[in-house]
Amino acid sequence: MLRFSVSAKVLSAEELSTAALIGLGSNLGNPLGQLRRAHLKLMRLGEVLVRSSLYRSAPIGGPLGQPDYLNAVIALAPLPEFSAPEALLRQLLAIECAQGRKRHQRWEARTLDLDLLALGDTVRQSSSLILPHPRMMLRGFVLAPLLEIAPDWRHPLSHETVAQALQTFKHHEVVKTDLSWS
Repeated sequence: MLRFSVSAKVLSAEELSTAALIGLGSNLGNPLGQLRRAHLKLMRLGEVLVRSSLYRSAPIGGPLGQPDYLNAVIALAPLPEFSAPEALLRQLLAIECAQGRKRHQRWEARTLDLDLLALGDTVRQSSSLILPHPRMMLRGFVLAPLLEIAPDWRHPLSHETVAQALQTFKHHEVVKTDLSWS
């Protein structure tokens, strides 16, 4: 049985200033196992400061008939070699690929989705990366787990808090599960 040393806590303002917030999602190929394996691989990229509980959500968009997603958010203090947003994104995409992620259709079912949601208060827009993630404040499956680990996080452009953004969602859209990371 796997055991992880990360305890449930809330990120401090100091941690938030440099942490990479990473959204995890899976709805294919044993989603719980996919998220557990991704967590172990993320530990190779830096220190996992905190991870949210696991949440279940219905798919948004994409082909009909997809299974529900399992979602979480992890805060990572990246190692120096992964502290640049593009370098970290390349590693996240490599983890997705190693875990069987195929990209054929937008919003299709997937073995693993790793989204770089934010990196401290970095604002970046390039052809390969937009920070903060452009749809994060519109996704209950990101906001609910993010509220759990970083309730003080504010979008660096709109200054909207996670709690303010989450108020627009119906409670049934995202459900906290009893599933364990171990």
